[in-house]
Amino acid sequence: MSGAALGLEIVFVFFLALFLLHRYGDFKKQHRLVIIATLLAWYLCFLIVFILPLDVSTTIYNRCKLAVNSSPAESNGSYVTLAPSKQKCFKPWSYIPNGIMPIFWRVVYWTSQFLTWILLPFMQSYARSGGFSITGKIKTALIENAIYYGTYLLIFGAFLIYVAVNPNFNLQWNQLQTIGIAAANTWGLFLLVLLLGYGLVEIPRSHWNGAKRGYLLMKTYFKAAKLMTEKADAEENLEDIMEEVRKVSESIKYNHPLRKCVDTILKKCPTEYQERMGRNMDDYEDFDERQNSYPSEKSLVKLHKQVIYSVQRHRRTQVQWQILLEQAFYLEDVAKNETSATRQFVHTFHSQEPENKIIQYFYTPTVEWYWECLLRPWFYRVLAVVLATFSVIVVWSECTFFSTKPVLSLFAVFIQLAEKTYNYIYIEMACFLTIFFLSICVYSTVFRIRVFNYYYLASHHQTDAYSLLFSGMLFCRLTPPLCLNFLGLTHMDSTISHKNTQPTAYTSIMGSMRVLTFIADGFYIYYPMLVVILCIATYFSLGTRCLNLLGFQQFMGDSEMTSDLIDEGKELIKREKRKRQRQEEGETRRREWKERYGNREDSTRNRVVHTDQKESSFSETNTNRPLSKYTRSNGRTERDRIELLQDAEPLDFNADSIHDDPLELDSGRYQPGGRYLSMSRSEIFDDV
Repeated sequence: MSGAALGLEIVFVFFLALFLLHRYGDFKKQHRLVIIATLLAWYLCFLIVFILPLDVSTTIYNRCKLAVNSSPAESNGSYVTLAPSKQKCFKPWSYIPNGIMPIFWRVVYWTSQFLTWILLPFMQSYARSGGFSITGKIKTALIENAIYYGTYLLIFGAFLIYVAVNPNFNLQWNQLQTIGIAAANTWGLFLLVLLLGYGLVEIPRSHWNGAKRGYLLMKTYFKAAKLMTEKADAEENLEDIMEEVRKVSESIKYNHPLRKCVDTILKKCPTEYQERMGRNMDDYEDFDERQNSYPSEKSLVKLHKQVIYSVQRHRRTQVQWQILLEQAFYLEDVAKNETSATRQFVHTFHSQEPENKIIQYFYTPTVEWYWECLLRPWFYRVLAVVLATFSVIVVWSECTFFSTKPVLSLFAVFIQLAEKTYNYIYIEMACFLTIFFLSICVYSTVFRIRVFNYYYLASHHQTDAYSLLFSGMLFCRLTPPLCLNFLGLTHMDSTISHKNTQPTAYTSIMGSMRVLTFIADGFYIYYPMLVVILCIATYFSLGTRCLNLLGFQQFMGDSEMTSDLIDEGKELIKREKRKRQRQEEGETRRREWKERYGNREDSTRNRVVHTDQKESSFSETNTNRPLSKYTRSNGRTERDRIELLQDAEPLDFNADSIHDDPLELDSGRYQPGGRYLSMSRSEIFDDV
């Protein structure tokens, strides 16, 4: 099993990152470079989270080997061993050979740092640019990132000059590398504590509120009202942009040099607007005579950027509205089925997507009723209690992990107890659950936050390229300090434990933070304590109340504005529900009509086709045999015609009935009463 666990996790994490990216991104419409860069950023960050427990178990095994090969008072190199020499060490099932983990961490870490500080910011500006050529987009991206990159180069250059001038500093390359890593981790830790303080409270509370049916339904109504406002705003904005595109398309004719740019803009517009605007290719006019009235290339670049943004926003709001409607309908069905005596879940509307037959076989209406109406609320309550317990342990450990005698961090206590018995399965599970919970608290906040309309991760393939790249940047900047914070909580970091023991391979790549003592002994230890203040602020919804005061409507139960939006959303859902019911009723009537009269129409159509074939054969016979008019075969053909008339559907009306054909009424021709119409030979099949 040497290295097998590492290989399996590498493959598993890749498909996990690919699945999440497929949920939020759109592989068909977005650029391949954007998909590849985002996938690589997410993949590397998830790798760090999943592989770090294996590094911890391998480090504990290596410490055990050093302890066995050394006496209690003997030191092995630079590491002091404290275990008895007669103890036997058991190799963990996920043991990774020496030399693999340092290379692995070095490649993963520096690749993620290259992505987050250099490549992804450049690709963000490139994706958001409205240029019509690759050169133009690169030029725009370089100009936008000039200040961004220049600031970092200025700070780094000033620091190098200070080190070169000051004789007290004798820094080597490894120390400069450690300083750069410390600067990046400091920035990431600053943002990490903010996101972690929100997630530690909001995740358990959201699961607890998920057990309240009325709460979820009211919040869905609130979201419907806000989303309808955003949807109307997106439609109005798209109409204004399309009107501007129409004017530009009409002013710039086919013979203008900028017509290619206009065609590129038109390709980004929705299909219905393209058909409505057209290209006006018939107007030949000399564009040099009115050169001042034509838009410039710079204005077209700006218009192109606005078209891309408005189309993406309009499409996203349309999809989100349909998803929210399905969610609201389902929650209303749950509320109705709670009092059902048959204990079978009944849906108001059938699912528009085809259901899996296997799921449909096991997830019957009875099972669905028991899960949605009885088991799911209790499951959410129990899960909320477990998550709240984890949150309390994390907050306590963040405030006490610097204490080594006695050890107050609960995560460090758990790991040290397992280390004494060398229970590697327990060590890896404890490490994985700890770092996984920390990652969920941080990453879920990244997926939830929304910075106006510039950054927003929307599911169902509705996230734009800019937001995907920005999320990759955040993940790459948050994951390394998150893992260092985890190693500090478990006292696997020698900087925290103050023990001269063998460090993990991940810590050895980060370097010794003793180069910057004010960061190692100050910021890294005391700044995470602010998570207590952030948790308290999140618990009392101080951020939500501040946003509400600033005019950004947030869901608050004691707010009058929230009640008004809930009522508005409820009416919107009722209106959409009536519309959906009318559509389904119309489809049902058409289906019943087709089932009732479809067979008659098919049989009539078959008889008509059979009659046409006989008539064509009759005409061919008369054409090929013009002299056989009074022969026996002519009598047989006449009998066939009589049979055709007898096979036709009877028309039971008399001369007093209303005629559909006004020409027959005007002709004054006598229409005899009876079962059949008297028609001429050439008008037998006219009605057909």
